[in-house]
Amino acid sequence: MIVNEFLDASGVKVGVVIAGLSGGILYGLSRRRYTTREIIASPICGALAAAYLTEPALYYLRAVNWPLPQKDVAAMNATAFVVGVCAMWIADLAIDSISRWIRGGRAIP
Repeated sequence: MIVNEFLDASGVKVGVVIAGLSGGILYGLSRRRYTTREIIASPICGALAAAYLTEPALYYLRAVNWPLPQKDVAAMNATAFVVGVCAMWIADLAIDSISRWIRGGRAIP
């Protein structure tokens, strides 16, 4: 079974995964210092978030009458890219908050 067929059988669109992967790569490259986490985890996190959060995000954007491209594929891929980038921002905030809470309010060295 090809990866494309596996993703289609799982209900995940390949274009959405690629757009989320690209968003994660953009996030990883925009960091001041490159760590292994940004290089490896950012694209994976972006792709996973885009795969599962693009449809709900599009549903919400259409419900509030947000201006979207006429073509559904373009709207879906653009939303997947933004979700992929935002997923890592949110993950970083959550990881920083949890690590501060565990360390008793001290900043991470």
